[in-house]
Amino acid sequence: MFASFGFTDFTAPQAAILLGAMLGLAFGVLAQRSRFCLRRGLVGAPSERRPALGLWLTALGVAVLGTQGAVAAGWIDFDGHRYTASALPVAAIVIGGAAFGAGMVLTRGCVSRLTVLTGSGNLRALTVLAIFAITAHATLKGALAPLRTTLGSVTVDPGLASLAALPGGAPVWAGLLGLTALGYGLRSGNGAGQLVMAAAIGLLVPLGWAGTGYVLYDDFDPVALQSLSFTAPMADSLFWTIAGTAVPANFGVGLVGGVLAGSAGAALLTREFRWQSFETPRQTGRYLAGAVLMGAGGVLAGGCTVGAGLAGVPTLGIAALLALGAIALGAWAADAAIGTRRIPAAGVAAE
Repeated sequence: MFASFGFTDFTAPQAAILLGAMLGLAFGVLAQRSRFCLRRGLVGAPSERRPALGLWLTALGVAVLGTQGAVAAGWIDFDGHRYTASALPVAAIVIGGAAFGAGMVLTRGCVSRLTVLTGSGNLRALTVLAIFAITAHATLKGALAPLRTTLGSVTVDPGLASLAALPGGAPVWAGLLGLTALGYGLRSGNGAGQLVMAAAIGLLVPLGWAGTGYVLYDDFDPVALQSLSFTAPMADSLFWTIAGTAVPANFGVGLVGGVLAGSAGAALLTREFRWQSFETPRQTGRYLAGAVLMGAGGVLAGGCTVGAGLAGVPTLGIAALLALGAIALGAWAADAAIGTRRIPAAGVAAE
């Protein structure tokens, strides 16, 4: 399919880097301006939870409808994708999701939000991302890989890999899920401008799926079917940065680079860029602990709030839905145990 579009200057993998960069650039600008973050919607200050959750669900609603529209058009197919696998690694997803949720409470931001904050000059967020990436890579291929393989071997067959297998099929369940999410967003108290930015973020998800799975499809030089995500891309970006001559760039590297550039540009243009760092050793330790939990948890769960949530749920896969639920439960449990409002605030942008 890639060759039929007339691309001659790039191979499919090279074009995937550019696609990732463009999607990341848009995400960085939109997320920086809208303060897009699921954590605030789950455990933020009471006055900000409904608006923040409304923005996230608006994006999710658009992502679900757009992604399943692409499936209906025959552009992409999630059969065989890890989110729709019949063998559900329930232990890894539940434990990993809960760990990720707890970690984002400790760091006061999910990975996507921390990436945006890094572009805005937040050195706490940059430190967290570095530890997150190292831990994620260690869980994928390093010292923590036995933990991943052990928990991943605990699987169940729920007899249902995707909501599309339920009566009514994908159109009914995608419509129900997408319209319900959009309905909440419209009643969340956000202004039209905020909702438009959230909807634009949601649109990036089907653009990523269709871009890698349809436009860049090439039998001779394949590109993995993927969309917005931050766990594996962050690990890939770290190791491409330090070993670029041996580790080629990919879609994820382009995505992360685009997010950093987009958020930095938006912060500079709006004069919101400012350097921030840790204030106390205790704060540093809390953030580092959260980074480790998110790094390992994101790999075990199969993604973060964006990878498994915003991009994963639109596949209608049971694994993605379970991961998002586990992340939410982990965040609520951590908030109940330590209370984010008892964590000393480290500046407005720390969140």
